[in-house]
Amino acid sequence: MLWDNWWVWAAAAVGLAILETLIPGYVFLGFAAGAALVSVLTLIGVSLTLPWMLLIFAMASLVAWIAMRKVFGLKGGTVRRIDHDINKN
Repeated sequence: MLWDNWWVWAAAAVGLAILETLIPGYVFLGFAAGAALVSVLTLIGVSLTLPWMLLIFAMASLVAWIAMRKVFGLKGGTVRRIDHDINKN
């Protein structure tokens, strides 16, 4: 089946990483990390069925997303606000 090939998961990881550059927010990058992990597992020869691949993909994506939000996210969950006009003297 197509999902058993490592390059399918690698292509999905690359596509999701490219999508992250177009729509930033650490969401697609987490999915890319999950797809990359499944790709590596498939490449080294771990034999998994599709439900297990999807479970590993989902769990790795969630962990990567939480880690990236902790490391790169704004502290306190607030939006950066600019109160003054930089063009005024």
